[in-house]
Amino acid sequence: MKKALFLANPHRRIDGWIRANPRRVDFITGLVYTLFCVPGTIGLTGSMSGSAMLSIFAIALLQSAPMMVRRRFPWAVTLVIAVGHLLQLAFDGLILPSQISVPIMIYTMAVYGKRWQSFGTLALGFLGAILATFTLFSPSQYSPEVSTGFTADMIFSFVGLALLVTLSWTFGDLARTRRLAMKSLKDHADRLENERIMERALAASDERNHIAREMHDIVAHSLSVIITQANGARYAAVKDPQIAIDTLKTVSDTGRASLKEMRRLLGVLRKDEELQNRPLPSLTDVDDLVEIARNSGLEVKLETAGTPRKDLPAGAELTAYRCIQESLTNVLKHAGTNVVAEVLLTWTYRGLDLRITDNGRGAGAIKLEGNGQGLLGMRERVALYDGTCTSGAQPSGGYAVAVFIPYSED
Repeated sequence: MKKALFLANPHRRIDGWIRANPRRVDFITGLVYTLFCVPGTIGLTGSMSGSAMLSIFAIALLQSAPMMVRRRFPWAVTLVIAVGHLLQLAFDGLILPSQISVPIMIYTMAVYGKRWQSFGTLALGFLGAILATFTLFSPSQYSPEVSTGFTADMIFSFVGLALLVTLSWTFGDLARTRRLAMKSLKDHADRLENERIMERALAASDERNHIAREMHDIVAHSLSVIITQANGARYAAVKDPQIAIDTLKTVSDTGRASLKEMRRLLGVLRKDEELQNRPLPSLTDVDDLVEIARNSGLEVKLETAGTPRKDLPAGAELTAYRCIQESLTNVLKHAGTNVVAEVLLTWTYRGLDLRITDNGRGAGAIKLEGNGQGLLGMRERVALYDGTCTSGAQPSGGYAVAVFIPYSED
């Protein structure tokens, strides 16, 4: 399979390997270049002495071998090659194949070097063009008849060498600009990917908190009612079996209602459209909620005052419903026996005021169980709609929960 993919796109695989292994590519190409340049000087040193021949070989090595690490240490390689060319000036008019390193390193420094190193290499290139021109056209043992002074040939030589230096640096600078632009785009893409991962994690965390609140509101309330009713039915069955039958019916109704809520919540998780689109509890269901609490043996008084100026969002009504549900659940669990709870819904010009009070044992019993997840969930729910939620013991005894949910001004 891999062989088939390679044969189908060989140039892409080769290009990918070259981009992924720049140091290996430099080493291989530099080694091949050195093996080409050093033996290539043999024909130029035929009439030289042994020491001069060794010097030429050393200069050729200085000018070619550093190319094996040109992108790893570009500035150091440039300086070594520059020293090699300065040493070459001692051999008047000598031209070596390893001098091709000059435009290659000017290009490399323009692409990978620091900005001052890039311009420094450009300046070295122009200086080398001047020195090379004077060396080529000055009298030497190889060209004793070359005339002194400025000539048209010298000018053409300098212009040609300077043009080569300029073009090498220009193409390198363009490649540098493209490389930095691609790096900026890659960094931007990586940043967007990291932000997307963070947003996904935050959304998942928010969804977990939402599910935890829903599970607590459904399970805690229903189990409290079921436990209270089951205990009552156990003691009542001895004296009046009919009371036990009615109590068990309340337990059954509460279990069915809780099962329905759980199925709705699971439907949201499974993206089941039929279950997900079932109506959520709202303020119109508060009467049924109070009736369930009454059937559980809790005396509850429900009062409504004022007229709503506008409808609350569905989520805000669900929040109000859950706050009443959690408060009545806490009364059933912690307030004790012979307790009277009052639920007051007051519509004002600013929004909805909820107040749930009881005359039970107060806040002490609530702190004995759990970590206050119900009260914390209420505050989190209300905060989503810029509301407030306070709770605490009353001076006259009992416990009070006050919730305010403002209208959403569109």
